[in-house]
Amino acid sequence: MGSAKKKIPRGFWIWLAAALTVALYVISQSYRDDLRDFLVDDTRFASEIKTAAERHGLPPQLVRAVVRQESKFDPDAEGKAGEIGLMQVWGKGAAADWARVNQRPVPAQMELYNVELNLEIGCWYLGKAVKKWKNYRCGIELALAEYNAGAKNSARWKPANPNAPVVERIDFPVTRNYVQQIMKYYRKYSSEAGGGFKNP
Repeated sequence: MGSAKKKIPRGFWIWLAAALTVALYVISQSYRDDLRDFLVDDTRFASEIKTAAERHGLPPQLVRAVVRQESKFDPDAEGKAGEIGLMQVWGKGAAADWARVNQRPVPAQMELYNVELNLEIGCWYLGKAVKKWKNYRCGIELALAEYNAGAKNSARWKPANPNAPVVERIDFPVTRNYVQQIMKYYRKYSSEAGGGFKNP
């Protein structure tokens, strides 16, 4: 007499299908992000980036790294909170501050898609933060944290000892990752340019 086959419950197959669907989605998202990153043309707007960076005392390699992280060199990029363009400039934030300090009209939203203006405002804002934190060994990290999460948070993350590290103090995982990614590309671009990595 043959042994009876065990019937696998229908619920198991539904669960397995759902688990496989989720796993495939996560894998495809990861590969898609890797592919998108691989396909980035990070030589775009090199001349405009160099001009704007140097006007505000910034290494072009740093600005290039910020642009890569912020928009992947897409001048039409838009953020969830209304950030626009290469450096993801926010009209009510950096653009309004830039206009007030430079006694200029606040740019209309559509104007922020202009590559030169977007880089001008983004570099002005970043340059201001870099100067503010210039006496810290990790001043660039603090400036990038400020660019991403605001002045109040960067002030909270500054170490008591100006020579102490900063990244570990950043308690927003998104901002910590943001800073680490930009620093990775800043080092890469500095190395490619044949210059040393430096705090401006």
